[in-house]
Amino acid sequence: MHRYGDEVSAIARPLVDDGDLGVLLDRVGDARVVMIGEASHGTHEYYTWRAALTRRLIAECDFSFVAVEGDWPDCERVDAAVRGDAATPLEALLGYERWPTWMWANEEVVDFADWLCAYNASSARSVGFHGLDVYSMWESLREIIMWLRENDPGAVEPALAAYHCLSAYSEDPQSYAWATRFLRASCEDSVVRMLIDLRGRDLAVWQNAEVVAGAEHYYRAMAMGGPTAWNVRDRHMDATLARLLHGYGAGSRAVVWAHNTHVGDANATDQAALGEVTIGSLARERFGRDQVVLIGLGGHRGSVVAGRSWGAAMEPLPVPPGRPGSIEDILHATAPADALFVFPPLASRPDVLVDALPHRAIGVVYRPELDAGNYVPSVLGDRYDAFLWFDETRALRPLHPLRVDTHELETYPSGV
Repeated sequence: MHRYGDEVSAIARPLVDDGDLGVLLDRVGDARVVMIGEASHGTHEYYTWRAALTRRLIAECDFSFVAVEGDWPDCERVDAAVRGDAATPLEALLGYERWPTWMWANEEVVDFADWLCAYNASSARSVGFHGLDVYSMWESLREIIMWLRENDPGAVEPALAAYHCLSAYSEDPQSYAWATRFLRASCEDSVVRMLIDLRGRDLAVWQNAEVVAGAEHYYRAMAMGGPTAWNVRDRHMDATLARLLHGYGAGSRAVVWAHNTHVGDANATDQAALGEVTIGSLARERFGRDQVVLIGLGGHRGSVVAGRSWGAAMEPLPVPPGRPGSIEDILHATAPADALFVFPPLASRPDVLVDALPHRAIGVVYRPELDAGNYVPSVLGDRYDAFLWFDETRALRPLHPLRVDTHELETYPSGV
């Protein structure tokens, strides 16, 4: 018998269908924010079970919107589609063009977006779909200029100044990043002036301005190395989430979809020692631990969609069994094939939830032969409030072949 065997058996609940998620909804209670993670950006089970839980949170608990680790302009097209104001969800998701396209342009997200579209059509309220991420600098700039030309032509000058400054780098963030470091070039002042001018306006144009400012800061930080760029990105996502909740009004509630390395509390991993924050740790600080529920997802072996290098063509890749001694290895030996864990209070937690154990994180860049290096030391019971486990997983179903675009700088660890 594995040393953690009895402990795992005592807290594991078999996961067969979405009816088994009821105990997790009880744990959510009146929390304002539920963050649902994933151990990779390319696994069918993570996307489908995250969607199943989100459907119940929307239908039974009146959650107001879904906010994802995706770009604001792309997700606004999906938002319009699920509200019935534009193209179908499929057409909106096919519009995702930046690598890695499969992360949101996949059949699993289409299925959820179709459900959300039907829900909104039959409901007195409309549930949104929004992007939290920071990468869409030039797309967001174009959206700002188009909005200003239609709604406030006299105020377009600061946006055009920022655009002209950044356009010198041919929409190549690496060129801009290196220029800020080695040539002391910077568009920071013009971007900040634009942001100041647009703050407090229409939420969409204001958010696009925040994206441009956040991206400009992010690319400067990437060139310097260290944890700053990671923190710029997660702090931007945290601030965007808070802005959305404020915009939706009193009593609004959010579901967040992102990688475990963003959702999990940094203080329960070696991320804190590296100086990194996460949207999970930031949300607990901003809203209070009792108002935030963090849910991790993981699996033992199977397949995943990823690229072998940044910008490489996507492909289904094998996921080998979990590293000996890892959380994945332990749960494979002791838990049901598919299981739900809702963690007990601190005083009642078994060792498996309080010991620091390796926990796998697969990004959009993945090399199975190097899997042993894809583990983050984690205190599972502090990193999350609950965990969904799948012993064997399979690759998700992309909508279209990848159009390779290597302009974005790779993020650590391995593009999550």
